[in-house]
Amino acid sequence: MKALKSTKLRWQLVAVIYTTCLFYFLFQGGKTAFMLFMILNLLIGYLLLGRWSGIHKVNGSRAYASSGAAPLEQSLSAGSTLDVSLNLKIPGYYPLPYVIVRDQLQRHNGQKLAFETSFVPNWKRSGQVAYQTPPLQRGEYRFTDTECISYDIFGLFEHKGRFGSESVFSVLPQTVPLRQWNGVQRGIRGPYSHAIASRSAKETTQINGVREYLYGDRLSRVHWNATAKTGQWKSKAFERESLPRTLVILDRDASAYKDEQGASFELAVSAAASLLENGLKEDTAMGLVSVGESTTVLPPKSGHDQHNLVMKHLTFVDADAHQPLYASMQRAEHALEPGSFAVIVTPAAGAGVIRSMEWLSRKGIVPCLLHIRSSSEKHNPQASAWKSVLRERGWPVFEIRQLQELPGVLEGSGIA
Repeated sequence: MKALKSTKLRWQLVAVIYTTCLFYFLFQGGKTAFMLFMILNLLIGYLLLGRWSGIHKVNGSRAYASSGAAPLEQSLSAGSTLDVSLNLKIPGYYPLPYVIVRDQLQRHNGQKLAFETSFVPNWKRSGQVAYQTPPLQRGEYRFTDTECISYDIFGLFEHKGRFGSESVFSVLPQTVPLRQWNGVQRGIRGPYSHAIASRSAKETTQINGVREYLYGDRLSRVHWNATAKTGQWKSKAFERESLPRTLVILDRDASAYKDEQGASFELAVSAAASLLENGLKEDTAMGLVSVGESTTVLPPKSGHDQHNLVMKHLTFVDADAHQPLYASMQRAEHALEPGSFAVIVTPAAGAGVIRSMEWLSRKGIVPCLLHIRSSSEKHNPQASAWKSVLRERGWPVFEIRQLQELPGVLEGSGIA
C-alpha cells in the first residue's frame, strides 16, 4: 500500500512538471520552450516504455553447493554454509541500467533468510549473481520465488518480475566420527552384563553378501571374484549371530535447556545423532526414544532405512516437552525392552536423573548417562555429587561441553 502511494505521488510530480512545461511552451513560445517541451516528451515516453521493459517475464535458474565442495548432491550438516548462484535472462530490448535480485530461504519453522544483490545486464540482457548463506541450523530449507527489480535512470519508478525456482534441501544434525566405543563397552559390563553378553554381534562363517573393502581387512576376507568384476576392492560380509540392542533416549524437556540460543539442545541432538550414526555404521541394532509434544519411538534395528528414519526425526526435533525426563520415559515404557543398553542424553542433573537411571535398571536395562553440560556452567564438586552416586552403582557417566569432546569421552578418556 505504501509503495502504491509513493508511485502515485511520483506520477503526480511528473504531471505537474509536464503541465508547467506545456504552459511555458504555449504562452512563452520560442525555440527554447519548444526544445524543452520536446525533450520532456521524450523523457516521459521513456518512463512509460519502462512498463514493457521485459522484467515482468524474467526467467532464470539456481545452482547451489556447500562451500568449497562440488554441487550439492546430498544433505548438508548443521553449521555448513551454502554458495548460491543465479543465472538470469530478461527478454526484450529496453535498456536496463541495473537489476536488483532478492532471494529468500525459508526454514521449516517459518524462519526466513533474505538475500539481496544486484548486477548490470550484458548486451544479451542476461547476468549472474552469487551469494553465500550464513551457517545453517539443522532443518529443512526451501528457496522461494526470486524477485527482480529494475528502475529507470532517474530512479523514479520500479518494475518488478518474479520467476519460480523453488528447491528444497535438508540440513542434518552435525555429527562427529567415533572410532570405537571403549567407554560405553565398559559400561555394558555392569550389573546386567549377563543380559547383554549373549546379544553381542559375533560374526559367523556364513557369507551374507559383499561389502566395500575397509582398510585393514585381512587378505582371506577379500572377495576376489567381486573385486575382479568391479575393478574395486570388495570384502566378504558375514552373517551375525545376533545384534546388540542399543537405545538412545533424547531428553526434550524445555525447562532443562536454559540457554536462550538453544546451543545445549543442539549439542544434545548432535551427540545423539553421532551415537546413532556410529552404531548403525557398525551394523548395530540402534533405536531412538524421543518424547515431546509427540512421542517418537524407533525400535532398535540396523540398516540404511533405520538411519534415514533416525536422521529425519533429529532434523526436525525441538525441545518441546513439558515434563521431566522420568515422566517422558514412562510415556515410552512400551519401547524399553529388558536386556537393552540405553544411553540417556540430557542436560538434567540431580535426583531426577538418579531416579530415571534406577527405573531403567529395575526394568533390566543397562543405563548409561551422557550429560550435556553448558559451557557457561561452572564446575561445582558439591553440585556434582549425584554423579558419584551413579558411579558407585556401576553406571557409566560421561560429560561433554562441546561435540568435539565426544570421541575422546567415549573412547575412555573422559568418564566424568
